Amino acid sequence: MLVYPGVMAMDVYGPLEAFAMANSSAGRPLYRVAIASLDGSPVATSLGVPIAASIAAREILDPIDTLLVAGGGGHAEAGNDPALLSWLRAASLEARRTGSICTGAFVLAAAGLLDGRRATTHWATASELAQHFPEVEVDLDPIFVRDGSVYTSAGVTAGIDLALALIEEDQGRELALKVARGLVLYLKRQGGQSQFSHHLQAQLAASQPVRLAQEWALDNMAAEIDVGTLAERACMSERTFRRTFVGQTGETPRDFVERIRLDAARGLLEDMELPVQAIATRCGFVTVDNLRRAFVRRLGITPQQYRERFASSLTD
Repeated sequence: MLVYPGVMAMDVYGPLEAFAMANSSAGRPLYRVAIASLDGSPVATSLGVPIAASIAAREILDPIDTLLVAGGGGHAEAGNDPALLSWLRAASLEARRTGSICTGAFVLAAAGLLDGRRATTHWATASELAQHFPEVEVDLDPIFVRDGSVYTSAGVTAGIDLALALIEEDQGRELALKVARGLVLYLKRQGGQSQFSHHLQAQLAASQPVRLAQEWALDNMAAEIDVGTLAERACMSERTFRRTFVGQTGETPRDFVERIRLDAARGLLEDMELPVQAIATRCGFVTVDNLRRAFVRRLGITPQQYRERFASSLTD
């Protein structure tokens, strides 16, 4: 695990504990774990507690099987460190596989290791990764992504999901399941990280006519909303409205409507003890089946599963 000043401690220790537990669960040393900083010095973490590197990256002589890069607030500085990036490029060429935890993807991208590859990172920084590294195909939703011998994972605890997947890849499902049970985790988490991103991803358009149509939709989600209705609100033809809408928001009017309805439903599932049918009606899905299909398609879980995971304490 490559570390640098400003890493998140959980990004480092969480995945490594999974590999250590694989050793104990198997009763033999399957993995030799090391924490490396560039020069072997301790590095500060987001906790303010330093991590003591077990080796200097520059002094590693044995072949590296799995090279992982931790994430954290220091990823920008690490991505501008020529010595670190040079070592990372060279080490990755020799390693069997290379990966990142959370915003460690920015360091891989800065080293050019994600060029032309599909990758993910924490949902809150995915757009930034795509903007700064246009050669990378950023996928917001997956918990982790494998593209050839390069692996990237989403935020923080997703690094443990990635470690479990690597253990399963190496040692089989039975051992990976033992490790997951030991860590009190699912071997494979249901759904992607969109379920954790409770914010309206659809942006309001720059032009007033389209924005007015969007604002009307936000205020009238229970109504029947189609392209014709929105175009009328914007005083445009349907064809012109659709073209303008996609150009300004990056999504179709239909996708926008489903997205705002889904976001509203998530809020109601979290904060109110309403029946699912009432939520479907209030948010414009009409039926529970429509609501369920939208949840499964966009979040990978059902409304009931979402409520079980994210609902506030409604009995207090």
